Amino acid sequence: MFNVYGPTESTVDAVVSEVTPDGTGSVPIGRPIRNTQVYVLDQALRPVPPGVPGELCLAGPGLARGYVNRPGLTAERFVANPFGAPGGRMYRTGDMVRWRTDGVLEFLGRTDDQIKLRGFRVELGEVQTALANCPGVSQAAVMLREDRPGDRRLVGYVVADDNETMDIGNLHRQLPEYMVPSAIVTLEALPLTPNGKLDRRALPAPQATTQGEPHLAPGTKKPSPPSTATSSGCPP
Repeated sequence: MFNVYGPTESTVDAVVSEVTPDGTGSVPIGRPIRNTQVYVLDQALRPVPPGVPGELCLAGPGLARGYVNRPGLTAERFVANPFGAPGGRMYRTGDMVRWRTDGVLEFLGRTDDQIKLRGFRVELGEVQTALANCPGVSQAAVMLREDRPGDRRLVGYVVADDNETMDIGNLHRQLPEYMVPSAIVTLEALPLTPNGKLDRRALPAPQATTQGEPHLAPGTKKPSPPSTATSSGCPP
């Protein structure tokens, strides 16, 4: 089985990874196919080192010419390729990725999922990936909420795996404290739009308490692994 990544603007297939039975963690999107160049760049379109999130940009003969009757959008997404021959172009996908140490790409999320919280830049896709990799979690989503004016915080949403006990304690070993959600809401299923995408507007606000247990507020104290006995709310 192969995990094939690519936008329509790059004739659909651009990066591919073979999925192996012994794989652990998230499935990478892999390496570029023949005649496709891949760059992971920062906001100034400079290459970032392995392990650092950046925007995935594609180049090569597979690129489309642009968007029909939309010159402004074409100029925004199809930009000059500073790493290729004069006159060459590259496509800014808007997807956040990072190089792994083994030379393959790992998908993190969208660039519009980048937020700033208490002075820190946070990639929501990176937090979501870490949450989804926790034992007992089958699906995960993360969003920035401001249910009360001035109270901006990260909230995680998880769908528990019936076959395992959920343990989000790994988050504190994978992420710095400012990236750990201040509340986790356990749902029976993630809400979806008619198109099958995550409906963020339908994600509920976390409750202050769950079955008499305290709400997980922002801070540096590491909580104990939560119980999955509830269908919604904030585990400790």
